[in-house]
Amino acid sequence: MNKEYEEYFNRYIRSIKSEGRYRYFSQLQRIAGQFPNALYKDPEGREKTVKIWCGNDYLGMGQHPKVMQAAHEAIGKCGVGVGGTRNISGTTFYHTALEQSVADLHNKEAGLVFSSGYVANEGALSSLGKLIPDSIIFSDQANHASMIHGISASGNRKVIFKHNDVEHLEYLLKQVDPSSPKIIAFESVYSMDADIGPIKEIIELAEKYNALTYIDEVHAVGLYGPRGGGILDKMGLLDKIDIIEGTFGKGYGSMGGFITGDRILIDAIRSMASSFIFTTSLPPSVLAASLAAVEHLKTSSIERETLHSNVKYFKTKLKDAGFEYGEGNTHIVPLMIGDPFVCKTLTDQLLKEHNIYVQPINYPTVPKGTERMRLTVSAVHTKDDIDAFVKALVQINLYEKLQSLRLAYAV
Repeated sequence: MNKEYEEYFNRYIRSIKSEGRYRYFSQLQRIAGQFPNALYKDPEGREKTVKIWCGNDYLGMGQHPKVMQAAHEAIGKCGVGVGGTRNISGTTFYHTALEQSVADLHNKEAGLVFSSGYVANEGALSSLGKLIPDSIIFSDQANHASMIHGISASGNRKVIFKHNDVEHLEYLLKQVDPSSPKIIAFESVYSMDADIGPIKEIIELAEKYNALTYIDEVHAVGLYGPRGGGILDKMGLLDKIDIIEGTFGKGYGSMGGFITGDRILIDAIRSMASSFIFTTSLPPSVLAASLAAVEHLKTSSIERETLHSNVKYFKTKLKDAGFEYGEGNTHIVPLMIGDPFVCKTLTDQLLKEHNIYVQPINYPTVPKGTERMRLTVSAVHTKDDIDAFVKALVQINLYEKLQSLRLAYAV
């Protein structure tokens, strides 16, 4: 490669390293049946067992015997891969069954499976804008990058309302032509701040101003509601939202994303979304695992109950130890640090001295100056795991070190 072009890439890498937000990949290998334990390999190739405290497999379903058995059986029946896109030989029996399952989960007419939650948001929202010409999309300020990408790709007018601020949303709705088609896109659980959107109030505004509603439930499906349908399921509001988006990669412990809604709406998106049409289909083993997880959690509540019990215990232990964390009423616990170098130093110390793996969260995932540890206790962490983690935070003198570390890096 020409040195002149190489310098563009070097300049970028130098800049993000100087800001403390260069991301190092940690080599981790989960141990089947022993999650949250995983093997960690350091840069010198040495291995040790660590506990993961920042994963999204909230219920441990990626290790559940039913889920693993379903994946194994699918490989035995079908092999790996499907050899095509959904439109070209890539729609299997497993796709159909999984789409019917998530439609039933959300009490909708139809579902559509994508290769990831990101792709589901990007594909669905970009298609909605094109399917409804001249529509105005109202987007929460804290929406995920995949939603922002999809809205931008639609080419339609975008109006951003302040995070979870329904008064600001209504003010903006009043400013547009009442006859204009409108879409309100927001999330149920915002994963970095651990808060929940004002769902009822947004539904009321959508009805008042004749807007279509689109909600991202990726951090809630499987975890909330009597059948794991998410916050909407918990609140009894599944029939009040037009399009529900979710993932199999978090609460269900597998991979892939999906949307559910009215049959004609889903059919139109299926026929429009480039990210759906031109992507190789998910393999049978992944689909079978997702289906097993969804169906299991429709009838089993023990995983949800254990998770929320662990979260309550974890927050109590943190508070008793004097730690401040984001007070969102969800399963996610953000410990605010506020400096990328300090955050990396502290997480490195947890890994080196206590065999605890936490990934520092930096810009662009969160705004600069709000760097944090995003902590996720799971249903398969034990009370002893929680006690040990809180003890480790005390031993590294988390908050006592923040000021001195910040001063050191500022020099």
